[in-house]
Amino acid sequence: MKQKIGIVAILVALIVLLYAFKSGVFNSAKDDYIGMVLPNKVDYNFHIKPILSDNCYTCHGPDANKRKAGFRLDVAEDAHSELPENPGRFPIVPGKPGKSAIYEHIISDDPDMLMPPPDSKLALNSYEKKLIKKWIEQGGKFEKHWAFKTPEKSKVPNTINIEWPQNEIDGFILAKLEDRNLAPSPKAGTETLIRRISLDLTGLPPKRKVVDDLIKNPSDKLLEKVIDEFLASPEYGERMTQAWLDLARYADSHGYQDDSYRSMWPWRDWVIHAFNENLPYDEFLTWQLAGDMLPNATKEQILATGFNRNHPITQEGGVIQEEYRTNYVLDRTNTLGKGILGITLECARCHDHKYDAISQKDYFSLFSFFNQVDEKGLQMDAVQAANQKFYADPPYITISDKETEDVLSFVKLEKGKQINVMVMNDSAPKTTFILNRGEYDQPTDSVLPGTPETIYPFPEGLPQNRLGLAQWVTDKKNPLTARVFVNRIWGMVFGRGLVETAEDFGVQGSLPTHPELLDWLAVDFMEHDWDIKYLLKKIMLSATYQQRSELTPELKKTDPENKLLARAPRFRMSGEMIRDYILASSGILNREIGGPSVKPYQPPGLWEETNAGGNRGILTTYVPDEGDKLYRRSLYTFWKRTLPPASMTIFDAPTRDFCEVRRQKTNTPLQALALQNDVQVLEAARVLAQTVIGEKENTREMVDETFRSILIRKPSVDELELLETYYTNAWADFDADKQSAEKLVVQGNYPVAKTDPVKTAALMLTAQVIYNLDETITKE
Repeated sequence: MKQKIGIVAILVALIVLLYAFKSGVFNSAKDDYIGMVLPNKVDYNFHIKPILSDNCYTCHGPDANKRKAGFRLDVAEDAHSELPENPGRFPIVPGKPGKSAIYEHIISDDPDMLMPPPDSKLALNSYEKKLIKKWIEQGGKFEKHWAFKTPEKSKVPNTINIEWPQNEIDGFILAKLEDRNLAPSPKAGTETLIRRISLDLTGLPPKRKVVDDLIKNPSDKLLEKVIDEFLASPEYGERMTQAWLDLARYADSHGYQDDSYRSMWPWRDWVIHAFNENLPYDEFLTWQLAGDMLPNATKEQILATGFNRNHPITQEGGVIQEEYRTNYVLDRTNTLGKGILGITLECARCHDHKYDAISQKDYFSLFSFFNQVDEKGLQMDAVQAANQKFYADPPYITISDKETEDVLSFVKLEKGKQINVMVMNDSAPKTTFILNRGEYDQPTDSVLPGTPETIYPFPEGLPQNRLGLAQWVTDKKNPLTARVFVNRIWGMVFGRGLVETAEDFGVQGSLPTHPELLDWLAVDFMEHDWDIKYLLKKIMLSATYQQRSELTPELKKTDPENKLLARAPRFRMSGEMIRDYILASSGILNREIGGPSVKPYQPPGLWEETNAGGNRGILTTYVPDEGDKLYRRSLYTFWKRTLPPASMTIFDAPTRDFCEVRRQKTNTPLQALALQNDVQVLEAARVLAQTVIGEKENTREMVDETFRSILIRKPSVDELELLETYYTNAWADFDADKQSAEKLVVQGNYPVAKTDPVKTAALMLTAQVIYNLDETITKE
């Protein structure tokens, strides 16, 4: 009987579903677009272009090879011209949607006439059709892509609430909130705010004294002083460098099958030095793109060009050298596009870009700037003398007057020995050809070095080499460079850029949530001489940045992704920051700046699994370092491309085989297991417990001190009581099993202090619980 009832229920459900599909119930939300109201003024860039790009550009876009019916919808001239295959008809007739061919096609009931065609699996909803109709009624005007317009500094909006804004940023944010009848969140508490600032500027938790001083004397002036102190600390350069390494695809190995050792860490040290010295961003880019071409180039400027050498390099025998040489040049070109210009240039390698107005000729014209380099490179002999750090005084680097070794060879990292660092060195001019389908062995027409006209024409008088390219990139009229960088900084601080697709400012990229603010920040940044520290301080002194992160029911309903920033963001830290946070809060972090990469703890056998064999033996077996090298910042952890550090890849670190601007953010059980069982976490908990036991006497004081050491803030009464109970229960268990306690308190290589093993084990587990809290690994 039950089985029959079940079958009937299933049949009824299927009938209901079939009726729903036939009646369009499931399409109603899409068709009505959740009741959205048409804007008074339809904006081409923000309303129309995304529709055309998603649905029409595949057949009627920039790619001439895929274009159908002989016309395109991405440029006004074609869209307003007579259809080649249908004389007397026009795609768009300004003011007259009924006579416009595209509108006739998108509303047609005839499958043979409907656009996009049914077999494309694309379709416009009713709201999009109404938008296009209203746009045509208003003249059907085209505009240059928003990101390709030179940014302008618009007036800061007036707001009803005049008390809340603390600087110009708040005016733009608040105006949009008020448009939606939303109010900003209250200011975050002092402990939370200082922790937030410290994490953003140093990647480390703040020291207790900094927090206590501000609690005793809270003031905006003192807060500004704290920001200045963080910006002036050497840890600031490390924090900023960590964010740059993904983009620069830095690694300590060459990649590919052999994946043997390379010595690029002096370039990494230069980046730390550049950030700490607050090298203006335009110079920061120029040195990396073309430092060797500057007049009377210094050793630092030449070393900076290692940026262009960070790509994978094969050492395999029997490869076609020209094929791989071409791949290296392609990598530099793609990195320029994705990392610095925020454009998917690589899409134009094989054919004209399908969405952005970048042709294959444009791509290989940019390619030409990087195609002149001698791939064997120029050797740099870096001698790191004892007790001298690269970041401190001028770098102790000399340039070889001859190549003493092949650029792909490796040498030991030994004190006082020669270190070979790959840098740029253009050879005799090479002719660059457009490659059919992007294949190295299918050259077609030759091209000269140049840049896409649609982005910004290459000014007359600039040299047609990498130095000229760098000057084009950093020209204040270039619409992308400053926009892309301030957006990346915003994303670093807020977890999401004003343009979410930080790597793609093109037609298929996300639209900015606050376009006027993005442009204001870009222009302001350039007006202040590309000063990175100024930009960060401006953001952190805003009321927007200083809000609480609490998610209220109203905000969850109206803005669940926090795009409007009515509250501060809350997101998990990177794998590197989590490890550094644990080391610092436990007191075992080695704060030495710069130097060769180190090998902290790693599960045994991982490198052996990826070995191809015969790669000179240097990277076949992972041997962890000893002593304080185990506790260096994660920035210095040895990075093997075929198997990056496991503790970081678990938390979404990329392989660094190519430029990455934005890391994924996943939430997996493996992450929780790593935090519970990683020897580095257990060791840190043990050392912290032993330190606290040596300073505090009773249980409540020990638990309170452990909590504050990790989370910076004071625990609530409930939190303290809960953790105190946990400690007491753990103590009772270990007191009954002292052997387990003695086994636990020797985790890691850090010296074991002479403390009661039972008390230590109990407090160690209490610390581990706190380390595993969501609050600990989250920036809020």
